[in-house]
Amino acid sequence: DKGVETVVGFMGAVYAGCAYAQLNLRHPAPRVRAMLETLDTPIVVTDRAHLAQLEGIEPPARILLIEELEETPPDAPALAAVRAQMIDADPLYVNFTSGSTGTPKGVVVCHRNVCEFIPCFAETFAITENDVLANQAPFDFDVSVKDIYSTLKTGATMQIIPKKLFSFPMPLMDYLDDRKVTTLTWAVSALCIISMLKGFRYKVPSSIRRVMFSGEVMPVKQLNYWREYLPDAMYVNLYGPTEITCNCTYYILDREFAEDEMIPIGDAFPNERVFLLDEEDHLLTEAGTLGEICVSGTALALGYYRNWEKTKEYFVQNPLNHRYLEPIYRTGDLGRYDESGQLYYVTRK
Repeated sequence: DKGVETVVGFMGAVYAGCAYAQLNLRHPAPRVRAMLETLDTPIVVTDRAHLAQLEGIEPPARILLIEELEETPPDAPALAAVRAQMIDADPLYVNFTSGSTGTPKGVVVCHRNVCEFIPCFAETFAITENDVLANQAPFDFDVSVKDIYSTLKTGATMQIIPKKLFSFPMPLMDYLDDRKVTTLTWAVSALCIISMLKGFRYKVPSSIRRVMFSGEVMPVKQLNYWREYLPDAMYVNLYGPTEITCNCTYYILDREFAEDEMIPIGDAFPNERVFLLDEEDHLLTEAGTLGEICVSGTALALGYYRNWEKTKEYFVQNPLNHRYLEPIYRTGDLGRYDESGQLYYVTRK
């Protein structure tokens, strides 16, 4: 399960020159089986408490216990030799997509992707060592990357919220208040649980300064509930698929929104280019016309693990550039600009 030891496992893998993937055994067996087959005989690290759940796992894998790994003396010469060969384009982690449109795909994110994005993310929203981040997202969901690596980058504190609290808003409000949480980077559905169950009628955590949301369209009605009780917090709409390392655009809410309005997805993060292409791959700039959202920049993932067909389909040469190699990611999302040039997500292609 996600916890401090899980992050220790992640960092141990990275330090040894490996990449990691979170294996969530709460997923249906066919999904777990597909992940293991894609990863192709990975080493599975677990603890004694969860060892029994791995009995009969298919395909079989080499299993190591983290308790034993932590007691094993490091092989310093071997580590030095491995790390001397590492480059920033080496894989850091593999996150699997939901699989809603077929078999889950393993998105390969490299060191450079995260080293590029996380400092921009932390600086854009002024996250410092004085902040307390409340982690809601599962560790196999890339929203958690922002929690884990913003914490490591800035020296902030990360509180890992027990999952059961999202069924009980009063203990959740106590949790956030007692731990002086300043920053929420949550899925829209998690924020809506609080608003629909009227959690703030019990208590308003006084230290929250940032409320950032992503993963789906935020209903303005639910957002306005949050803004009513936490009017001085910064609210940020984040957009971007796993394939571009967490997010490629952000919009800091600077006005009130009516319930029938859409919230923009905003501006590109530094060193990322976000643009719209029509069905003939022409650049779209005029207001109101739907186009596919495409992204280029150093935050682009390396593609899909052992899936060349899908990698070639979505990670392609920029059709606007006929002069040199410029890979882009075609998100499969449709967006449009308004009259003032703000970008909006509209629907899937």
